[in-house]
This record gives sequence, C-alpha cells and structure tokens, in this order.
Amino acid sequence: MRTFSYERAASPAEAAAAAQRTPGARFIAGGTNLLDLMKLEIETPLHLIDVNGLALDRIDPLPGGGLRIGALVRNTDLAADQRVRRDYGVLSRALLAGASAQLRNKATTAGNLLQRTRCAYFYDTNQPCNKRVPGSGCSAIGGFSRQHAVIGTSGACIATHPSDMAVAMRLLDAGVETVRAGGATRVIPIADFHRLPGDTPHLDSVLEAGELITAVTLPAPLGGVHSYRKVRDRASYAFALISVAAVIQKDGGGRLALGGVAHKPWRIEAAESRLPSGAKAVMDQLLAGAQPTDENAFKITLAERTLAAILADHERSKR
Repeated sequence: MRTFSYERAASPAEAAAAAQRTPGARFIAGGTNLLDLMKLEIETPLHLIDVNGLALDRIDPLPGGGLRIGALVRNTDLAADQRVRRDYGVLSRALLAGASAQLRNKATTAGNLLQRTRCAYFYDTNQPCNKRVPGSGCSAIGGFSRQHAVIGTSGACIATHPSDMAVAMRLLDAGVETVRAGGATRVIPIADFHRLPGDTPHLDSVLEAGELITAVTLPAPLGGVHSYRKVRDRASYAFALISVAAVIQKDGGGRLALGGVAHKPWRIEAAESRLPSGAKAVMDQLLAGAQPTDENAFKITLAERTLAAILADHERSKR
C-alpha cells in the first residue's frame, strides 16, 4: 500500500471541497472495497477523507411515503430496519444476499453503490484492463468470461457490477442525493447513476470529481410480493452469476431488475408489461441484443429459469 495523507471532514460540503482541492483524494467510510484495492495498488489515492463522522447514518421517513437512507447507514442496519423489511422486502433480501455478516456490518449504503467490479482481470495488475488502466485493453474479451456481462457491453469492457443492493434500488426507482464542492446538491435517478462501459469503462458512475453521496431516497412502497433470487457458485460470500429482483402484483404484473448480466443493474421497463405472459416473453425483451460469450451464454437461460421460479412461487402463493 502506498503512502497517503488523511483528514476527517466536518460536514458533507467540506468533504466535497477537500476532495476537489486535493488531487488524488478519495472518500473513505467502511473501506470494505477501497482498502482491498489500495492493498493491491489498483487504487492509489494520495489523500483519504474520512466521512464517518458526518451525520449521515439515519433512516428517516419522507413526506407522503418513502424513506431517506443516509449514505453511512450500514448494510446490516438497513436490512434489519423494520420499515425496510415491511415495505421494501426486496431491498432487505438483496442486502442479506451480499457478502458476509462481517462485511455488511461495515459496508455503507453509498459504498455499496460505488463498489467496483470483481472481474479477475481487473484485480490482476499483470493483466491489461481498461477499467484499471484506460487504453490498455480488456483481457476478459477472449479470456475466461464465465462471470462476465452478456448485455450492455462494449469492445472495451465486459465486466459486471457486483452490487446486490443496487439491483433492488434500481427496481425501486431510488434517487441518489449528492453534494458538490461549492455546496450545490442534486438528486440523480438510480437509472442514470451507473454507466455502461462504452469507451470509458474506468468511469463507473456519473458522479463528478469530489461529489459526495449524502443519501439514497426510496419512493412510496410498492405493493405486491417482493422477491430477490441470487444464483451463485456457492451458498454465501459469492457474487451473482445471475440475480433477479422482482415485485409481482396480484394480476401478474410488476417490476423486474437483473444483476450479474451487465455493467450496471439491468432494467428495461417496457419488458415488465410482458410479465403476465411468462418468463420467456419477459427475457426475450429484457435481454434483446445480448452478446454473450461461449462461456457465459448460459446466463440467458439461467435468468429465464430464475424468473420462472419466482413466478411459479407467486402462483402457488395464490392457491
């Protein structure tokens, strides 16, 4: 790990200002991803800004329904919150499917959204990787690609986003509140927050330099049956081969988002109108234009079968 300087921020605006005026600065909270990347010298920040002392660890109700989740709310606390369990079950289930209990105790809401890909080539500094070193090439293209994306890819990157929580947030149409160096704030719809790789796969989100996430907002609760199914190579502490977040209504309609298939949580709202027609009809539209490799083409079938299992459970529950 390389030498770095350190400071504690006194306010969100001060943290953002410090990050802007200090080249190579990064925010740190739980550190569950950043510290690993620093140890491997994939991330080499010159300055760390500790935001743990900021008052961003509350979950508050919003007028007219919904919740405002502070950026520093730990994953364990968010999953266990009574309101989240009751009204946003898909989010609680997604959080509990991620990582381990020890990591969930440290990982934060904002950090979960910002975690970087778990592509093996990204983590191997001996291999070319456009996410790690722009312009160096993508070793996954033509390499071992079983875990990689099947849709939304580019000639520069086929990595997937690793977050379970973000898939549920995308389903729920969350908003990401931020503050910039000058104190200006904005709310970024979760649909626009993460980027597809294009020619700039090293840019994971639309955040500007020094911009700090302060909260994530959820709209009023969705009625229906909330489900989160994660298919992986082992029962715990593994990233998704495919994950399906769903809210199914009594009439068979609802919402759907996928993880493990793209550089960002994958949702195509138009495909949701086909839910009453069954899993194949939905996936034909949701994954239209997919370009899998020979090693990960199974993900398309796996996504369809996972959704089919959710729909079958829903039908059984109505009997």
